[in-house]
Amino acid sequence: MGSHPEPPRHRDGPGRYDIVELRVHGVSGARPERVLDRADVQQVAGDRSGGFHRPVPERPDDAADPDRVTLEAYRWGDLPSGTVARTLSLVFLLPFMLSNVAVWMRPVDRRSGPGVSVLCRLLALNLTVVYVLSIAGVALDLLAWRCLEVAQCPAPFTTVTELNGRQVGQRLAVLALLPVAAVAFLRLLGTRRSRPAGNPLWAVEPLVGRLRAIHVAAALAVLDVVLLAARSTGGRTAWTTVLLALGGAVLLACVGLLAAPGLLDGASTARAATRTAGTLRALAYGLSAATFAAVALDGRDWQSSAGLPGYDQIAGWAKLGQMTLLVVLSGLVLWHHGRGDRQSPLARGLGAAVIAAIAVGLAGAFASDLVYQTGHLLGGYRGDGGPPLSYRWTILAFFLHVAAAAVLCGALTLTSRRRRWRAAAAITARDFPVPPPGAAGQLRRVTKAIAQARFTEWLGRLAVTYAALAAIGLTTSLLGLFGLEPDQLARRLFGLPAGAVGVGLAVGSYLTAGVVLALLLGGILAYRTAWFRRHVGILWDLGTFWPRAAHPFAPPSYADRAVPELADRITQLAERHAGVLLCGHSHGSALLALAVLRLPAEVRQRVALLTYGSPLNRLYARLFPAYLNEEVLREVGKRIGWRWLNLWRDTDPVGGWIFAAHRPGDPPLDPADPAARVDRRLRDPRDVVPPSGERQPPPLRGHQPGESDPEFRAAVRELAGRLRDQGRT
Repeated sequence: MGSHPEPPRHRDGPGRYDIVELRVHGVSGARPERVLDRADVQQVAGDRSGGFHRPVPERPDDAADPDRVTLEAYRWGDLPSGTVARTLSLVFLLPFMLSNVAVWMRPVDRRSGPGVSVLCRLLALNLTVVYVLSIAGVALDLLAWRCLEVAQCPAPFTTVTELNGRQVGQRLAVLALLPVAAVAFLRLLGTRRSRPAGNPLWAVEPLVGRLRAIHVAAALAVLDVVLLAARSTGGRTAWTTVLLALGGAVLLACVGLLAAPGLLDGASTARAATRTAGTLRALAYGLSAATFAAVALDGRDWQSSAGLPGYDQIAGWAKLGQMTLLVVLSGLVLWHHGRGDRQSPLARGLGAAVIAAIAVGLAGAFASDLVYQTGHLLGGYRGDGGPPLSYRWTILAFFLHVAAAAVLCGALTLTSRRRRWRAAAAITARDFPVPPPGAAGQLRRVTKAIAQARFTEWLGRLAVTYAALAAIGLTTSLLGLFGLEPDQLARRLFGLPAGAVGVGLAVGSYLTAGVVLALLLGGILAYRTAWFRRHVGILWDLGTFWPRAAHPFAPPSYADRAVPELADRITQLAERHAGVLLCGHSHGSALLALAVLRLPAEVRQRVALLTYGSPLNRLYARLFPAYLNEEVLREVGKRIGWRWLNLWRDTDPVGGWIFAAHRPGDPPLDPADPAARVDRRLRDPRDVVPPSGERQPPPLRGHQPGESDPEFRAAVRELAGRLRDQGRT
């Protein structure tokens, strides 16, 4: 951490400033002034990306609040992004980031868990292959084969017209450098740019190196296969046959390394896996150089065709493999969920299939639309049947998937509305049993807020159906592989008029372009606009929390720095003060929980934890059951002597209880269980009528932090008292 000067410790009587209240914000990226509720703050440790701040004292008493604690805040909001360029890079890495998150959502079960991890890693490799094939589609199929074959390329591709008139093999070999540069671009975007911690949370960098070598080898090998397959249509030579066999062998070896459970990340096999992956990458480099030379120097005539020979078939097989993996993954987690477990589907690892499906859908749509739109821009599809068939089916599948998901979400919202409103009305009736006259409107607003917040409990049902929609992609991939045209099939089976599928294809293409544009604008606004970042930046903050265990080109994890940095700071504060009260809002509670698990035993004795708006149980324990489950949360409580309070509201759609809801009417809990005393439900709002002297009733707090609320300050005083009592024993 940085060498910022520590503010002097002022004392006004025994024990007045002996407790430090360390606040950690959620994914909103709040400024330290807002977190501390002070106009003037100063940084006392860390750097610009992540630092610790304290109020600037105007008088000695200003260093602490009325609860006799010294305030401090940790701001980590710039670690996931930090700059506009860095935030925009996340847009291009979004499918890779989601595929990486999916592997952390595997079920706890030892039978299905390893299988889910293997399938997620194979899907991640397939995303890289599809990415390279899309760039190859632009560079080799559109530019080298179609555009330069018939006429000069229009703007903005006039820079490649110098290749016009050259031999086809030479054009292909030169423009094959574009996919190679695209892989290097991915490697650059995924490079860690933040200052790494000396003791990272997850020691996964060796694994990332192995995955990176495998993905680079597979990317180069599939590019070689595209070139060699095109060259082989005019007749194979011994040289092209050997190179094609080697390219296929490299691809199979990459798949084999990922398909063997525990091979890449097992302690006993790590060294062998590193050597094997490095050897494959080196072999792929040499193979690509030999392939480029063989294609460029081969003077034989090329077979005439509308598109690059063999390219559409290779892209179709890649899409079929992708959809097959996704269907198997969905089937595995659905089978795991269906074995008599009545928990939320997300509690059993179904999130892996859902997030993987979103990653696959986005990657396929982005890749297909890149080829589709570039082809129309070049005029390369005139009179030759249009874009590659596999890409047309992929765009249509994306359109159908989005439409089906929208219909399902709307249907679930409507069908669940009555039950959610009934439950919300019961909560409101218990909180306000005798509402005063004139409070009917406010009561309805409160009931509506609670009903909307309870939709989170219905996401499991939506996830089950969404995972089943993977069959759409598998069906369209098979149809494309068998050479069936979408328009002809629609007329034959459904009697749709000519051009109807073309309309769907155009809508799907523009929908994809709109998604890309929205993500780009979101990346800019998430950095420049606090309100937008608070609502949209959640995607980046949560997605980059987990380390790269599936896709090496995903953004690096900021938790590798934030959690160790927090643990080091807590240790320093515990050495200087009688106790440290950790206050974590929303995702900040997850950072603090992981930091607690890293603290030495002598430090944990002087630590207490206050969480509020925490998704640790409601979302994280269900989405990531193998890593943030109830057993882990209980371990957090044990390590700090159960000096832990969790505040939650029924109007909060994100946060909730950790161990027990404590709602009115809930069955009593075992008083001997210390976890039963952690959660405290807050009535929200405090009242439905304006306080004395006010015109408006108290506002709904929902997921807002509320560090200055009376309930929060009361919890601070209680935990600070426990810490002081602990220090006296």
